[in-house]
Amino acid sequence: MNRDVVISCAVTGSGNTAEKHPDLPITPKQIAEASIEAAKAGAAIAHIHVRDPETGAASRKLELYREVVDRIRSSDTDVIINLTTGMGGDLYLGPEEDPLKFTEDTDLVGQLARMEHVEDLLPEICSLDCGSFNYAEGDYVYVSTPNMLDIGAKRLQEIGVKPELETFDLGHIAYAKHMLDRGLLDSPPLFQICLGVKWAAEANTRSFQTMVDQLPSGCNWSAFALGSMEMPMVAQSALLGGNVRVGLEDNLYLERGVFASNAQLVEKAHSLLEHMGARVQSAAEARNTFDLRGADKSTELRKSA
Repeated sequence: MNRDVVISCAVTGSGNTAEKHPDLPITPKQIAEASIEAAKAGAAIAHIHVRDPETGAASRKLELYREVVDRIRSSDTDVIINLTTGMGGDLYLGPEEDPLKFTEDTDLVGQLARMEHVEDLLPEICSLDCGSFNYAEGDYVYVSTPNMLDIGAKRLQEIGVKPELETFDLGHIAYAKHMLDRGLLDSPPLFQICLGVKWAAEANTRSFQTMVDQLPSGCNWSAFALGSMEMPMVAQSALLGGNVRVGLEDNLYLERGVFASNAQLVEKAHSLLEHMGARVQSAAEARNTFDLRGADKSTELRKSA
């Protein structure tokens, strides 16, 4: 069991949830404030997407990321910023008779284009989705090819940003280990096990244990699960020796029928972990645990920009 746990909070995500939760953070101000509130509740890391302030739809506009990050950095709250690079991988195939006629929902760009905001803002961590997979329903495929991953991992090494290796299935862990073997990832790598996402690894104990068993020796790792399995997998992750993630990206409810805030989900996870006999790490402690030495390089690059 891990008795010194790092909590991450994924504050808004990119899913179609803006109309499902009355107070989902949408504007840069709301996303920054939610990140700060989550940090004050015990989260060491804020995992950040941005949304169109007018529509609530997911976005990858640099100016939105810049406003969120500037607001967090100018606050008096210490929190590790973890920016997504998942946007720009959405492929919606056309109809059966013409699958190459991609629909208007397709937003597919190269890996470096997905990382423009990371290059500009130099967070301590950013996500790196470690493989393509069928997502949700219909003809939607999330695209993250081996070549894209190699390009992304190499560039993140160069700019000193730690990739959080998002693994939705066993093959994703296998490819991340392949990158590690080839020196594209610095040791110790940081993995995120993602559970309950259609149609990837299910949020159950056996799937979780199997994925943990495939992680490379000496790595750091965290995990999350969607919906009602969020808190059960918080407990499971700590028991298996890992760290945890909660937040409105993954689950909208504090309990059945009661909408949550990000801070409330962090507080609930914090309480659960303490009742299990664990303590929760601060942001400063998490930097040491996850060996975020690249943070110094990123700071130097940011100051010289």
